[in-house]
Amino acid sequence: MITAAITGAAVATVAAAPFVYRGIRKLQRANDARIDNPNGIVEGRYVNIGGVEQWLQIRGEDRTNPVLLVVHGGPGSPYSVFTPVLREWERFFTVVHWDRRGAGKTLRRNGFNAEELDFELMVNDGIEVAEHLREYFGQDRILLMAGSMGTIVGLPMVKRRPDLFCAYVGTDFYVNMVENERKGRLDTIDRLRAANNKRGVAALEKLDDDPRTWDVKSWGTRMQWSMGTDPTTGNAALTRLFKLLLTKPDYSLADVSAWLKGFGKSRDTMFEQFMRWDARALGTSFEVPFYLFQGARDVVTLTGPAVEYFAEVDAPEKQLVLIENASHFCAFSEPGQFLSALRTVRC
Repeated sequence: MITAAITGAAVATVAAAPFVYRGIRKLQRANDARIDNPNGIVEGRYVNIGGVEQWLQIRGEDRTNPVLLVVHGGPGSPYSVFTPVLREWERFFTVVHWDRRGAGKTLRRNGFNAEELDFELMVNDGIEVAEHLREYFGQDRILLMAGSMGTIVGLPMVKRRPDLFCAYVGTDFYVNMVENERKGRLDTIDRLRAANNKRGVAALEKLDDDPRTWDVKSWGTRMQWSMGTDPTTGNAALTRLFKLLLTKPDYSLADVSAWLKGFGKSRDTMFEQFMRWDARALGTSFEVPFYLFQGARDVVTLTGPAVEYFAEVDAPEKQLVLIENASHFCAFSEPGQFLSALRTVRC
């Protein structure tokens, strides 16, 4: 009986350990994130956008600083999980993370509705979010930062309503999805061959040369092997993302579950939409300053095509910064370098 009791207690302790660790880390992160400045702002709230209650996280040490609206990628992966990494940014910007339809806390509030997962709707939503922020903070224009598949939302936003934005900052930039995936697959095969990874080569050689024939599983295979063989960061960015997700101070386990659900279901539902993306179809002339801050060796949203696109851009002002020692998620793997670049943006 005593042995059984001890064994049961030991099992319970081991089972509880992850939850204890999570609780401790959440408290530590909450303490690190504290903003005490009298003119600071720390808010998390729902706003009615496009007839849907959508979540905004707003943080900054001085509410008179420029407002930075972050348009997340995924397409269903809110970047607010990276808040601890971006803490220094909040000294110079009021950082706003917006959970789009089918993602994060917006998904938790409204449930999953596949019919609403439409990039055109999200562009309209984004414009409405920008209008709300401009009015809320009494600023004529705000700064827009779009990352990865956020490009598909952010770029049309600044094309349609340049009056709302002081500048556009693109990162992890998708130019033409089909060409990006075609070249990304071939580049990854080259790395796998160099490493004598026959299993990876075989997996990618099973895919058609033309990504327009792929399904979402095929695309996932390309992503898996490309990120797993990333010579700069490997899977470190994704590993960090999920650790931050599990210890986000304002996230319950239900919020974590909603984030993960949005991550997968948005990708699956919107696959055909994002595979049609071609930034050049919008034209390459912009009425706002255009900044591209790209990982110097991005193996997901390839650096070469992004730099080629930047050369074609016509804007009142433009600047290219290649973030050293960075691949995809360069803003979060090298937040200091990225912040230095952000602070050159006049807003």
